[in-house]
Amino acid sequence: MGKKVSPHSFRIGITRTWDSLWYADRNYKTKFLQDVKIREYLTKKLKEASVSKIEIHRKSGKIILFVHTAKPGVIVGRGGENIGKLQKELKAKFQDDFEINVQEIRKPDIDAQLIAFNIAEQVERRFPYRRVCKMALEKATESGAHGIKIIIGGRLNGVDIARSETFKTGKIPLHTLRANIDYAESRAETTYGTIGIKVWIYHGLVFKNQALNQGE
Repeated sequence: MGKKVSPHSFRIGITRTWDSLWYADRNYKTKFLQDVKIREYLTKKLKEASVSKIEIHRKSGKIILFVHTAKPGVIVGRGGENIGKLQKELKAKFQDDFEINVQEIRKPDIDAQLIAFNIAEQVERRFPYRRVCKMALEKATESGAHGIKIIIGGRLNGVDIARSETFKTGKIPLHTLRANIDYAESRAETTYGTIGIKVWIYHGLVFKNQALNQGE
């Protein structure tokens, strides 16, 4: 089960909640597809800002975005000017009013999405993938992760036959529902093909008296 189901969707309502929070009696498909396009647009637009997650809430005709980033200053800009420009761009593109809230990720070394992005970026710049993955393991462990697993696959180092390698330290209890597992995927587009990266991070157990989304 742990290898076939996303660790996020597997634990919705137990250790985490939905990234989109809204209700629709009608036009559900339109709003759902708009959420997908908003995330794609912002991920591309804010590529240099180390964005990990974008939460979307819809209230009274307004779309509220919670952008989790390791570099809030890049998004906010001097005096908040960048956020104002971004809101206008989003309104022009999606024909809706937007409110953007930037939330800082205080420990980027134990954020699965940021680790995956960082590994992909370094592989694209031709750094040795083994050294990059082992450094990610060390940093995550030093920052307090209970366990981390990285799988990287493709034509590693440009070899003719694609293969995958796994790097792991600590424990990753994928079958334990109350285990707070952070999971992410990324791609490195190299001259010899696409390299896929998957990252699992275990932040410990979550009990009923604890809030959802622990470990951010």
